[in-house]
Amino acid sequence: MSIPYSGTIRRSGGVVSAIGKQLRGVNLKAAKRITVKFDPFSENVTHTRNFLHYVSSSKIALTNPNCSLKTEIVCDRSDPTIDITLVPSIAETVKINKVTFKSANLTCLELLQLLNKHISSLAPQEQITNTIQTKLEKKKGKKK
Repeated sequence: MSIPYSGTIRRSGGVVSAIGKQLRGVNLKAAKRITVKFDPFSENVTHTRNFLHYVSSSKIALTNPNCSLKTEIVCDRSDPTIDITLVPSIAETVKINKVTFKSANLTCLELLQLLNKHISSLAPQEQITNTIQTKLEKKKGKKK
């Protein structure tokens, strides 16, 4: 009598692949401005700085070229915070103007998950207007 195998076939990719998965889902169309404020001499600032690095990459910046990313470096031993100001049209429908993440005790992965949950979900869905044309329709379009 054998026991059936119950479990995963292989291990998960770890934190790095989870961060990559969250980065693929980031959409900043709902954000107008992102302000990252931290004290570089504070203890819990590493994950906030990593988050800033990931959000400032070119692929994520292309999701909304009008979104400005501002970094405020302070020296007052305050906890790191991330303030996200929403686009007025979306802020009007949701009735929220600003979202603040207090990131002192959050990891980079948790910050990206919160960004996807609260900001990327508010982004308007893109309309896909692909129509399949046959060769005959393409030729008719060229003749006209």
